[in-house]
Amino acid sequence: MEKGHQEKEGKLTLVLALATLIAAFGSSFQYGYNVAAVNSPSELMQQFYNDTYQERTQETLDSFSLTLLWSVTVSMFPFGGFIGSLMVGPLVNKLGRKGALLFNNIFSIVPAILMGCSKTARSYELIIASRLMVGICAGLSSNVVPMYLGELAPKNLRGALGVVPQLFITVGILVAQLFGFRNVLANEEGWPILLGLTGVPAALQVLFLPFFPESPRYLLIQKKDASATEKALQRLRGWKDVTLEMEEIQREDEAEKAAGFISVWKLFKMQSLRWQLISIIVLMAGQQLSGVNAIYYYADKIYLSAGVKSNDVQYVTAGTGAVNVFMTLVTIFVVELWGRRLLLLLGFSTCLTACIVLTVALALQDTISWMPYVSIVCVIVYVIGHALGPSPIPALLITEIFLQSSRPAAFMVGGSVHWLSNFTVGLIFPFIQVGLGAYSFIVFAVICLLTTIYIFLVIPETKGRSFIEINQIFAKKNKVSDVYPEKEELKDLPPAVSP
Repeated sequence: MEKGHQEKEGKLTLVLALATLIAAFGSSFQYGYNVAAVNSPSELMQQFYNDTYQERTQETLDSFSLTLLWSVTVSMFPFGGFIGSLMVGPLVNKLGRKGALLFNNIFSIVPAILMGCSKTARSYELIIASRLMVGICAGLSSNVVPMYLGELAPKNLRGALGVVPQLFITVGILVAQLFGFRNVLANEEGWPILLGLTGVPAALQVLFLPFFPESPRYLLIQKKDASATEKALQRLRGWKDVTLEMEEIQREDEAEKAAGFISVWKLFKMQSLRWQLISIIVLMAGQQLSGVNAIYYYADKIYLSAGVKSNDVQYVTAGTGAVNVFMTLVTIFVVELWGRRLLLLLGFSTCLTACIVLTVALALQDTISWMPYVSIVCVIVYVIGHALGPSPIPALLITEIFLQSSRPAAFMVGGSVHWLSNFTVGLIFPFIQVGLGAYSFIVFAVICLLTTIYIFLVIPETKGRSFIEINQIFAKKNKVSDVYPEKEELKDLPPAVSP
């Protein structure tokens, strides 16, 4: 048995590789693309808002109303993401992981058409409504893709495949930056096309994803369809005998039966999942509140003050995007070697250092001539740090530290925290910046520090462990006996037993 098991190290089969690519390109790529797509043409779009308003009312928008309309346009995206996160549980349980991804493309193809036509239709309301819809699409995909890939992957590849969605998010950002050059699409004629292109990956996913297997865990645990599970596993693993893995899923199912399906409400009340839940909330909030979006937002100003010509800033920004893609690629290769915990610690402490040095550099910028270059280095170091751990690892960990029955609820909580934090940073950062100026990064440094300490004290290494083994580590932290069937305390929740 052990020998047979040893030979069955999961490998990256063609079916698994293609399913990963299509799920990530069709969904995660769009998330990144829509994050960055409105940056380059923002001035042109605001001009369009103003012109349209003028045509309708013969009056111009005052600067406050225009800024408000624009910030609504931008923040509709994370708000949609929050709504999308709340839909995750019901959709993945009803339609399956693959089904939820296919259904989700409605929220990409429809707004892509609307945004593409917005200029011709002379309607900025279409853009605002579309931003809400692509937000819903991103909210769903940022939770469903890691769940789907985490459940398709053999455990020795789970980390690497779990980072792929983040890789495609960074690729999406980079592609939007490249298409957003003024001589490409960020111009009078081009910006509706720039916004509308988000429908292309969705259309490709609708065409190709149906040919790939549904999550074997979903088929066996929720659908109770053993033969479909066996077929799916055989296609994904590339060998006939998948009984060992079927048994492992079955064991997970039995451990779960005792717990029953777990709603978000129940998740918050369960002692046996307490530390997992706190960990996800801390990691997701830390990921967004550590200032990554603010760094991107601030980058242009930092480059300008370092003497980069205003026309060349777009190229430097795209360069930063390229560094982000490269480092996320590196993470895919090291996540199974170094493990999740080390990458998180390394990533957050790098971001912490970058924030502190950046604060000093920005404060001394006018007194020491070479300080602006230090600022540029800090931005790049920060991006590298975030790409190593804080960006890719939290969503991967949700798949790993929760079992099947609590996973959808955990993704809903993690996703909601992610998008609400994102929304908050987008809304509040401009005001913090006005109030604190160069010192606004101190706030982010403190958040990075607290998150690093938490990871050091609480987060265990999950590399190469089965979902059940990971759960046993947390069972000790939660002071409940192992999550296994035949445990009476699981039947009446919250658990009554505290050893």
